[in-house]
Amino acid sequence: MVNGEAEPFVIGSKSFTAVAINTAAKAGQWIKTKLGDINRIDTKFSSQDLVTEVDKGSEKLIRNLIMTHFPNHSILGEEGVEPGPEASAKALQAMSDEEYLWIVDPIDGTTNFVHGFPFYSVSIALAHKGEVIVGVVYDPSRDELFVAEKGKGAYMHGKKTEVSTEEKLEVSLVATGFPADRQGALVVNLKGVQALSPKVRNLRVAGSAALHLAYVAAGRLSGFWEIGLNSWDIAAGALLIQESGGQVTDTEGKPYSLAVRNILATNGKIHEELQQELTAAEATGF
Repeated sequence: MVNGEAEPFVIGSKSFTAVAINTAAKAGQWIKTKLGDINRIDTKFSSQDLVTEVDKGSEKLIRNLIMTHFPNHSILGEEGVEPGPEASAKALQAMSDEEYLWIVDPIDGTTNFVHGFPFYSVSIALAHKGEVIVGVVYDPSRDELFVAEKGKGAYMHGKKTEVSTEEKLEVSLVATGFPADRQGALVVNLKGVQALSPKVRNLRVAGSAALHLAYVAAGRLSGFWEIGLNSWDIAAGALLIQESGGQVTDTEGKPYSLAVRNILATNGKIHEELQQELTAAEATGF
């Protein structure tokens, strides 16, 4: 501490973290310049699963920047994978043995971006032999950059982030999402919404899983769960929460790994209660 303020998060010029921060910030600022300037909107897995030329441009920018610094690393990005849960799982499996794997969501919250709703983010994580060691989530609308390094804590603009202190669901603000898979994941998630709505202080569904996870890390939310997410939605945010003192598992309470698609992330104190409620509602997706 210096004069009562947290010391800034110092990083080397060529470190993995420095590249992740620089890349997320540049992509985020570029995305922001494209707000309201979208020429084409396509759908992927369902009519609610949107992709724009901005998503593709952002991923290209991110790939180019990472490969400039680390040409021997591998990159798993959302826009390079066919739509749907099976293709996502297959793509991750194919790259799971890579020594260094960057896991990228060029715009998490594309629907929000398309509508001009300012809750979307860039999510960049780096896994070493399957374990996430760097996580960055950048919110260009608020210019908020969340950064975590394995074993070194998590920070937002140089100040250490810590999870919230709520110990019961009834005083907790919890978030979830409405999955694009309308026939499968959404049906399950709505069971959880119905069961938990009366038992928490309130629910939020703002449309960017990565940003929701960053908010859990920063203590703005007590917990988050969602069915049917992909590795690029979760990887960076999961490390942010773990390094902020929280807990991340699947919805059955099993340890987090890159393969987890049904995520449960909390401040740790409400984790068991939230998991039990999802189980009782048959809303774990298993």
